[in-house]
Amino acid sequence: MKPIVALQAVVTADDSDREPTPAELDAVAAEMPLVLADVELLDVEISLLDRPATEWDMRRLRRARRRVLAARRTLTNRGAAAAPGVA
Repeated sequence: MKPIVALQAVVTADDSDREPTPAELDAVAAEMPLVLADVELLDVEISLLDRPATEWDMRRLRRARRRVLAARRTLTNRGAAAAPGVA
């Protein structure tokens, strides 16, 4: 009897072996400003964990939160413009 287990990998494609498509790379690039704004906000929040916040720290926190909201707004508006007819 001849085993066919070795041939099964050829028949069944594994999704983890493929490269990202250009559309997936474009989607990642479109979300990158939001990711960077979230990282900056997290950095500010981490810096405030072990010490009391000064006025400068609160300004930095507010700016980081505004950047996150602006990036979310831009991403949402771009998505709404790409889907016409949706009200």
